[in-house]
Amino acid sequence: MPQPLILASQSSARRDMLQNAGLEIECHPARIDESAIKASLLAQNAPPRDIADALAEMKARRVASKFPDRLVLGADQILVHKGKIFDKPTSLEDAKSQLLTLRGQSHLLFSAAVIYDQGAPVWRHIGRAELTMRDFSTPFLERYLNDMKDDLFTTVGGYKLESTGSQLFLSVKGDYFSVLGLPLLEVLKFLRGKGVCQT
Repeated sequence: MPQPLILASQSSARRDMLQNAGLEIECHPARIDESAIKASLLAQNAPPRDIADALAEMKARRVASKFPDRLVLGADQILVHKGKIFDKPTSLEDAKSQLLTLRGQSHLLFSAAVIYDQGAPVWRHIGRAELTMRDFSTPFLERYLNDMKDDLFTTVGGYKLESTGSQLFLSVKGDYFSVLGLPLLEVLKFLRGKGVCQT
């Protein structure tokens, strides 16, 4: 019987996706300085998808160093709009500013996943989605901000597509699960090959 997959993340969305798919997992959040890593990669003009990939690998590597005999999944998500990378909002005003910037516009989400086995990277994938927000009214935005409360600070862009955040959008093109933070179907495909999922 394979040991449970280790998720190198404290994301409840990623945890729920994997558990809802029937996987037994353990969560061991990686402690890395994401801001410093992003700043370094941006200084090297790294594209957003490569930044997402690098952060996912750093998380997996950090946790895999503590569990070298286990499968460890690291993941990260990058939102980019007109060449600018967005971080998770840190305040109500920050969330409001981000949503006003994205209102009536399209943006990209890159969701990277990297799996380590025996202390080394053995698989990686980057999901991509293009989302277009509608030109929502200011009263709607105020109600949305009030309803979401602390959930505003758990995702880039300040929205959760799987809940009230769906009302912000006109269209989503690409992988739905990548919008939630993990290219789930690709992860499951790999895990079936490793015997972690039933075939």
